[in-house]
Amino acid sequence: MSADLHAPLGQGRRPGRSPRRRPSLAAMLGSLSLVSILGLSTYSAIAPLPLRQFSDAVPKPDGPDTQTAQAPGGTAPAGSGQNLATSRPLGGATVQRTVTDDGSVVTKFTPKPRDGNGPVLIDSQTIGQDSRVAALPNDDLLEDTPEGRLPIIGPDGLRPFEQYARPWSGSRATRVAIVVGGIGLSQTGSQRAIRDLPEEITLAFAATGNSLSRWMQEARRKGHEIVLQVPFEPFDYPANNPGRGTLLTSDQPDEALKKLHEAMGRITNYTGVMNYMGAKYMSDATAFEPVMRDIGARGLLFLDDGSTARSLTDSFAKAIGMPYAQGNLLLDGQPEKAAVLAKLDELERIARRNGQAIGIASAFDETIAAIRQWSEEAAGRGIEIVGVSALAADAEQ
Repeated sequence: MSADLHAPLGQGRRPGRSPRRRPSLAAMLGSLSLVSILGLSTYSAIAPLPLRQFSDAVPKPDGPDTQTAQAPGGTAPAGSGQNLATSRPLGGATVQRTVTDDGSVVTKFTPKPRDGNGPVLIDSQTIGQDSRVAALPNDDLLEDTPEGRLPIIGPDGLRPFEQYARPWSGSRATRVAIVVGGIGLSQTGSQRAIRDLPEEITLAFAATGNSLSRWMQEARRKGHEIVLQVPFEPFDYPANNPGRGTLLTSDQPDEALKKLHEAMGRITNYTGVMNYMGAKYMSDATAFEPVMRDIGARGLLFLDDGSTARSLTDSFAKAIGMPYAQGNLLLDGQPEKAAVLAKLDELERIARRNGQAIGIASAFDETIAAIRQWSEEAAGRGIEIVGVSALAADAEQ
């Protein structure tokens, strides 16, 4: 201590040592956690993954022929993990529907017996077609014949009626289908219909038309569902002639089916067949039955335009168990825009009363303009425009 009494207090004193701080418990735990995480990360980066060890343990096939090949019918090669048999969603079940006393429908699903050949991959993609390939046919649903490539039911039970249908919302609101026929008869009319009509409108291609494959591809790329319009004999034939290849009541069954197949072979990607005229033919049971059976056996719907009350379409379709639909109203008997709009309003009233309705029209300029205008306003009134297949009665659904 300094002897100078006048010196300020605290000066000349040696600096003392600051007290040593001990690390807190929280800091120690944090450091330990950090070291543990770093250790685990290092171990994970260095140690081999279990999947790598598993794949190395899989025996490789012996012999020179070790390359996999694509199996017929689109089945994935063996060993790829995708070589399962495919089945439709209800392909493995027996469906039994019972109507109770109060009118309710009880549906019972019972598994079908298995053959023991391994698991089955259930394919749920049965309604509609990917828009990117909508202009291309599904080769599994076609057969080569002298009359051309004709639609058939696929090996897994998939029908053209399902594959080429236009998807819809699935709701049970008021639904309307509009079918515009005569596509292919006029180049300008066909081009205008495909270009101007909303994609929800179903287009009917005349089997006697020109450049049908070209128009089909354009229509499918645009999103339209299509049907094939086949000429049938009217009562006043030949004064009123539907065109070449008309199916006549005087035709033998083989001759009638040949005409039908020639018409079917003109294009692909259609959900069904629609009559062009045919009041006499569709009321003749002997002539009409083999044609309806052939159409149904190929997985197609039959669309009756509703022009004759004597048609046997309903009776045959129910007996055969094939999908069918019937038009409710001809929209352009008077091909003027105002008249067509009035008919469309009438079609809407029918749909609101019955839950659904189908209108039939031709590809006239005035008709196309009226349908386009009405369609733009329909959604705002709670009307859903659907493909005609969505309104077909189908025993399998």
